[in-house]
Amino acid sequence: MKRFQIFDHAILIAGVLFMLIPVWITFASSTHRPETLLSDGLQFWIGDYFWETYTTVLFKGSGFTGQVNALLMLKNSMILGLGFSIGKIAISILAAYAIVYFRFPAGNFIFWMIFSSLLLPLEVRILPSYEVVSQLGMLNSYTGLILPLIASATATFFFRQFFKSVPDELLESARLDNAGPFRFLVDILWPLSTTMVAAIFIIMFVVGWNQYLWPILMTTDESYYTIVMGIKQILNELEGNNVPKYNEAMALAMMALLPPVLVVVIFQRWFVKGLVETEK
Repeated sequence: MKRFQIFDHAILIAGVLFMLIPVWITFASSTHRPETLLSDGLQFWIGDYFWETYTTVLFKGSGFTGQVNALLMLKNSMILGLGFSIGKIAISILAAYAIVYFRFPAGNFIFWMIFSSLLLPLEVRILPSYEVVSQLGMLNSYTGLILPLIASATATFFFRQFFKSVPDELLESARLDNAGPFRFLVDILWPLSTTMVAAIFIIMFVVGWNQYLWPILMTTDESYYTIVMGIKQILNELEGNNVPKYNEAMALAMMALLPPVLVVVIFQRWFVKGLVETEK
């Protein structure tokens, strides 16, 4: 039995190394000069230009206006990630609540119409979405980046399935206590949905944080650039015969990695806590 445990742990350790070694190589390479990366390739050991590279990326302006830095792009990505996650959760939980508990005519038909939108990814409807945003005058704005995409069929589906699993006795008890629909949602369903909210928040935050196609089409103002757009921008910056700034692009990649990892770590604790609680 012990032999199998050692084998299992060896497989797990190999999997962890397989995932972490590319991240380490990216970080180590970001601490070298771009000339070193161009001549010697990616580096496994940390170089001598850590502070210089990361200070330059964080505070030095770049782009056509010379005012875009990593701090600005991190702020934009954070607004996009939080806007996506909070907006999608709010819209989806209300839609699922209405479909499950109000039981209006054609409720199931409307739900399946919402669910069928999964067959049309963003890339398919990007042109009509752009036209709508343009006609509403929301280009180059946080509203235009967030509002058109906050409806989520996936989150609506998960909340609907969860609400259908809630015992009817809770609804009857709420009615006996003269609790209205809003109070039933806030005082009973919301606390029970903590684990579901945490899981969906993680997924939607990462989706919003990693958006590239949508922001690049909806914004022409550099002040709305996200961290993912910044990585591509640095690689495209060729000043004369200068070497591309591979080290700064890798430094931006490391910065783009940290917030989603922190969100996963923080909400994973809430998710696990909700699973092991016996009293709901």
